[in-house]
Amino acid sequence: MTIRYGAAPLLVLLALTGCTSQEPPTVQVADVRRGPVTEVVEAPATIGARASATLRSPATGTVAKLYVRDGDRVRKGQIVARIRSPQAEDQLRQARQASEMATPARISAPSVRLPSLDTGAFDRKVARHFAKARAEARKVEDKRTRKQLLNAIDLARSQYRAQTRALASITTQLNRSISGLVTGVTSGLSSSMASLQAASASQAKAAVKTAERTVTSLTVKAPFAGVVTLGRVSGGGGVPGGVESLLGQLPGGGQQLPSVPSGGSGQGTPVAAGVPVSAGDAIVTVTDVSELTLDADVDETDVLLVEEGVEAEVELDAVPGATYQAKVTGIGVTPMEGTTGGVSYPVRLKLGDGTFDDGSQAPTPKPGMSAVARLTVRESPSAIAAPASAVVSSGRESVVWAVRNGVAQRRVVKLGAQGDAVVEVLSGLSVGERIVVRGADSVREGQSLP
Repeated sequence: MTIRYGAAPLLVLLALTGCTSQEPPTVQVADVRRGPVTEVVEAPATIGARASATLRSPATGTVAKLYVRDGDRVRKGQIVARIRSPQAEDQLRQARQASEMATPARISAPSVRLPSLDTGAFDRKVARHFAKARAEARKVEDKRTRKQLLNAIDLARSQYRAQTRALASITTQLNRSISGLVTGVTSGLSSSMASLQAASASQAKAAVKTAERTVTSLTVKAPFAGVVTLGRVSGGGGVPGGVESLLGQLPGGGQQLPSVPSGGSGQGTPVAAGVPVSAGDAIVTVTDVSELTLDADVDETDVLLVEEGVEAEVELDAVPGATYQAKVTGIGVTPMEGTTGGVSYPVRLKLGDGTFDDGSQAPTPKPGMSAVARLTVRESPSAIAAPASAVVSSGRESVVWAVRNGVAQRRVVKLGAQGDAVVEVLSGLSVGERIVVRGADSVREGQSLP
């Protein structure tokens, strides 16, 4: 549970009435006055940095040179390490060769044609037979019969010529049909092959770009200015390389990506020149501490009171006696389940300077330090104030006992800011009225009170 704190105004309790012989010794009354009421929500928090990035080895190899040490400050784009990776360079070389070989080839349509029928010799032989038949027909003495024979021979000759022309026409049409069919099949095959070749060439080019990025990344540079923390490596256990592994990293490559070692977790070999590394090993972590933040876990019962711009005071376990200023910059919406089963929400604050009780400046914290944030969620400088002990909960109602003409009266009040010792009363009470401030849970309606 988040704890609330409040500042008890000195003006709220005036002339506490002592006990009389007619009332229980635990009951005390006082006048209602105006005073400041502050509601504070307390939440555990952790110091964070503006940004942090872990730079990992892009390929299996060896740390050729290390340019920084733990705690060094670097600027954006500064080289922090160089990795020597023959494997990555070989992959780039193979990828370029594969890209050069992936040149689209043209498919030419084959020529398919039926041979023309050579009927010249047969035609000459047939012509001789027709000529001989006509000669024999002319020898017939009967004029009528001779004419009929010659007409029959001429008809047969005409039919033969027509059949010869029909055969030539059929051969021509058949050649045209075969040529059209072959052209269609070849065109479809050529289009399919062109698409496959284009896809292969595109994939090969993508593999080249991937390999080039990997080789370029062997020179490790700081993405922004910050402080360096060296990582730890797994010892250089490599993953088999080649063009296939590059293609496997592309969308649709069909290969499973190699697992990435966690690195920088306190296990493994410290990063140093000459140390072997695996792809994914943490080389350095760059942390931007130019602006410190605070990540607080605010309980679900209080998070709706927190708004952007709310100010807070922060205490660190590492700096006893110091108080730091902070301001809310963002409120998360993703709930986090606590160890006790409750739910809290992340609240981000910008951390300011800190001072000790004597006014001297407190040291600058480091990311990861634990802290307690006290967020001022509601403030009322001149509220109708009542001691928290005067308020009794009755179901959903908040009740106080007012004293009128020496008799206790039950009043339902609406509360505003709620401090630990004092609460703001928005309605139900007026300044100057007398209320029970101690022993309110033992008072009954109509009870005689001074």
